[in-house]
Amino acid sequence: MINIRPVSDLRNKYPEIENLTVKEDEVVYLTKNGYGSMVVMSLERYAKMLGENEVEQAMEEKYKDIGIEKIEDEMDKEIADKNVKYLTHEEVFGELRRKLNEK
Repeated sequence: MINIRPVSDLRNKYPEIENLTVKEDEVVYLTKNGYGSMVVMSLERYAKMLGENEVEQAMEEKYKDIGIEKIEDEMDKEIADKNVKYLTHEEVFGELRRKLNEK
């Protein structure tokens, strides 16, 4: 079924639109004054539509100034390092709570 909604639903019923696009993988067509205005879809659906290479190229172009490849390489090295200890979010927030309670 085609989902056609007024553009005001994007503001007034965002969670509903988000559920349709992200969880149900639907495309929502938005209208303004009775005429087509926009299309809303999940990022995953958009990526499939464009093709994975185009999305990767767009991301690389956007973040080339901060050296995203270098960051990815550093992350890969850190993940491979068996001496690095990773903490769960419970451990991190538990330690923060402990420090806050000490004050």
